[in-house]
Amino acid sequence: MPNSTQEMQFENYRPRPPQPEPKAKRQRKPRSKGRVWFLFFILILCVAILIGQEVKTSFYQSKYVHQYAKTLTYELKNQPTQSIIYPSYGPFDERHGYSKLPQYIDRLLQRNFQVTQQVEFSPALQEYAKMGFFPPYHEKAQSGLTLLDCRNTDLYEFTYPKRVYQDDDKIPNEIVNTLLFIENRELWTTEPKLNPVIDWPRFIVAGMSQIAEMVGMNVSTAGGSTLATQIEKFRHSSQGLTLSIKDKLLQIGSATVRVYQQGEITEPARKRIIQDYLNTVPLSSAPNHGEVHGIGDGLWAWFGTDFDTANKLLASPQVKANASKRGQVFRQVVALMIAQRRPSYYLLQGHEDLENLVDSHIRLLGQYYLIDRKLRDAALAQKLQFKVVKPQRNTQSGADKGVNTIRIRTAGMLNVGLYDLDRLDLTVNSSLHSELQQQVSHYLRSLGQVSTAEKVGLLGERLLEPSQLQNVLYSFTLYEKTETANRVRVQTDSTDQPFDINEGSKLELGSTAKLRVLATYLEIIAEIHDKYSKKHGIELESIEIEPRDHLTRWAIDYLIVNPDRRLDRMLDAALQREYSASPNEQFFTGGGLHVFNNFKKTEDLKVPTMYQALQDSINLPFVRLMRDIVNYSSSMQNEGNMARLLRNDKDPRREEYLRVFADREGNTFVNKFYRKYKKVAPNERLELFFDGQTQAEQQLTAAYRYLQPNESMASFKAFLQQRLPQNNYTDKRIKELYNKYGPEKYNLPDQGYIARVHPLELWVLDYLNQHPEANLNDVKEASKDERQEVYRWLFRTRHKNARDVRVQVMLEVEAFLDIHQRWARLGYPFESMVPSLGSALGSSGDRPAALAELMGIIQNDGYRLPTVRINQLHFAEETPYEVRLENQNTQGERVMRHEVAQALKAALANVVQNGTARRLKGIFTDDNGEMLAIGGKTGTGDNRIVTQMQQGRKVATTAMNRTATFVFYLGDSYFGTLTAFVPGSKSDDFSFTSALPLQVMKGMMPILAPYVKSSKGMCVRDE
Repeated sequence: MPNSTQEMQFENYRPRPPQPEPKAKRQRKPRSKGRVWFLFFILILCVAILIGQEVKTSFYQSKYVHQYAKTLTYELKNQPTQSIIYPSYGPFDERHGYSKLPQYIDRLLQRNFQVTQQVEFSPALQEYAKMGFFPPYHEKAQSGLTLLDCRNTDLYEFTYPKRVYQDDDKIPNEIVNTLLFIENRELWTTEPKLNPVIDWPRFIVAGMSQIAEMVGMNVSTAGGSTLATQIEKFRHSSQGLTLSIKDKLLQIGSATVRVYQQGEITEPARKRIIQDYLNTVPLSSAPNHGEVHGIGDGLWAWFGTDFDTANKLLASPQVKANASKRGQVFRQVVALMIAQRRPSYYLLQGHEDLENLVDSHIRLLGQYYLIDRKLRDAALAQKLQFKVVKPQRNTQSGADKGVNTIRIRTAGMLNVGLYDLDRLDLTVNSSLHSELQQQVSHYLRSLGQVSTAEKVGLLGERLLEPSQLQNVLYSFTLYEKTETANRVRVQTDSTDQPFDINEGSKLELGSTAKLRVLATYLEIIAEIHDKYSKKHGIELESIEIEPRDHLTRWAIDYLIVNPDRRLDRMLDAALQREYSASPNEQFFTGGGLHVFNNFKKTEDLKVPTMYQALQDSINLPFVRLMRDIVNYSSSMQNEGNMARLLRNDKDPRREEYLRVFADREGNTFVNKFYRKYKKVAPNERLELFFDGQTQAEQQLTAAYRYLQPNESMASFKAFLQQRLPQNNYTDKRIKELYNKYGPEKYNLPDQGYIARVHPLELWVLDYLNQHPEANLNDVKEASKDERQEVYRWLFRTRHKNARDVRVQVMLEVEAFLDIHQRWARLGYPFESMVPSLGSALGSSGDRPAALAELMGIIQNDGYRLPTVRINQLHFAEETPYEVRLENQNTQGERVMRHEVAQALKAALANVVQNGTARRLKGIFTDDNGEMLAIGGKTGTGDNRIVTQMQQGRKVATTAMNRTATFVFYLGDSYFGTLTAFVPGSKSDDFSFTSALPLQVMKGMMPILAPYVKSSKGMCVRDE
């Protein structure tokens, strides 16, 4: 028996064959590479299908772009913000003023405006704008300047473009089909979410052509712009052009976001694109029109076709009666759509080429059944008739005068022209009252008719004759005082021209200057009162007073004998001072002897008080009062002037005193003249100087030869002929004057004396002309020697009488510099005044608006408040750039004492009650039937150039213009001016006086009364 199992065997046992050695497994060839390519192919196919589907439907972009666009928001805040980015370029943004808003805001902040509302961008919109994209919002089809009156009633509206399709307008199918056929056929799609910004086939072709051009291949460049991207280009790209690939991408991105901002469905956006394109497309610039944008303005500007008529014709079925007109209109529309590719060429020069292109396009439109056959045939039968432009006369109605003033002031504040101003997206709230403005304007213009003149009472002695009515111009301004400003409610005149009598003129307004003289006089009395009223009688008696200083003498005497020393009583007493009205005296003024006359001979023997002299407007008392003011201004009582130097020629301290005086006094005048001319443009300085100088041959020549020593004799002759047109100069006379006052002939003091100006004014003006960049310290340092020289001449003249004459001239010049400062503080508008006593009667000129400002100071109890015509400016309403600025409330400056204002107001009321304005007595009553206070001053100006004088009397003159003015206040809230004006030499035929504006004012009362008598104010609406 076997010993082990290994030895056991069974019958059915078969031994296993030996197992072969395991062989290494054969490596299979990888199949993954094929699978990857297969999967890649599947992926590409899926992506292609997805892209194809997305290109066809825009499913995903509509969803995600819409989600993103919803974050691009902005909000109007009731405060200034910094979270806003303004566009830097783009025709649309430039025209509407959006790109210049930062500069506009800065300029307005410097002019007393403050930001009260401003848009704030969301963080997402800020980032979006920083990348250069254009903020998405519903852009306006039209915008432009709107002026509102003080009640927010429309006063003026300019819309641009003028003729557009609004959101609810139905655009004729013929126009839509023609536009899409020519420009963007993809917009015919029925896909609800399709992105209309990119036309992929055109985009790919355009891209390939651009690449081919870049590598130097000579291929025609294809355009890939859709209507949407063209709109972005027209409106927001620099210069309205695509200048780089970046520009194109910004246009595409901005347009896509704009399309999906309101939702995923793009059908409304596609309609909006068509409408915006038709309203926006640039069509060159047409004569008498300017830039043309949009089909509507294009039809009118280039063909004279009314836009509404064109749309009605195209929307109507074609019949025999309208066939030719309908065909002509459609032909014009097609022409404009084609012309936009090269508008300046096709619309201005290439008319024949345009005709051929129009014919071919009309045939194609008919071939594709986009227009019916009848319209096709009617359009092909027509020829384009371009508009024949006739020159237009620039006129404006009287009702526009105040509007034009607001426009000019707004343009000045923003530093833009009126053409550009009208196209800004801007609403201006003005102070004008449109209803009253129109009524007054119509009334003033009607005064040229005989029937109205008879009714108002303008015909008669010292008034007008029927034949003269058309030659008289009238200007009227009415202000309402408020707590913070004087607001202009009416500003108008009767002229058709842009010239503004009220503010754009320098007129001799006659006796209205007496109001300025009287105000200066009372202010001087108040000044003396302030200086001496607290001194005891003994101290007052010991005060040394210059013998010719009658004002100080009277004031000191009054204070000595009136212990209560109340200023109001002292001013009343000052008005009761008497002055002779005698004309039998020669006055040394303006460098020579002059005589003055009263208006009425019966006044010559009177010795009226100043109260009575103002009441009856008597001339000579005011001439003598002005002489006293001059003597006061140059007396030793005023610290630091020359009168003290005349006391004693032999005083051993004279030289030292003179040196100190000259330096201090000279510095004062150097400062004054530097400020006067530094703020004026260099090319305007000489004009300003000569305008303020006495227009006399000797004075003008001396100044000209000092300031323009190197100018030729021909230039000098042209200068004199311009300044003195009444003189005919021979070459011999010109040579005499040219050589007599040439350089080196006279020293600086003598030149100033001859020219009748302060010598330092000549020197400072000459220095600034030679050193335009000089500052005040430079001028002071350079003028050391001249300051000494100007005053030392007083003590080098051998003959005392000759010296005294020269001293008197220079004292008067200096005195009028002081008087000018006093007048300027009360609103006098000019940089200088004539140094002559004739200024008391109006010879220095004035402006009606400046007189009204003086009346406003009196009406406001001595405070000078700003004159406001513009209350608010509202830019870019309902856009991402919206901002509102309002005129700040500022505290007025007291420039006149309360007591002086009250005394003047009472004196002016007396002029109406008992004086030259008594025609208006008792014609105003308030709501309770009580008499409404009226006060004012009349004045008649007969502006003439003197051609011959004998012994101080004018014996030959040439008429320049004639004026008659009434400056007034009504009640406690209103004041203004009314001026009658006849320009030119024809004014010599007129003899009207201030009775004329008074009678005009009287006829205006029924118009004014309902507005000015209300205690609520004329701009408060009744509930």
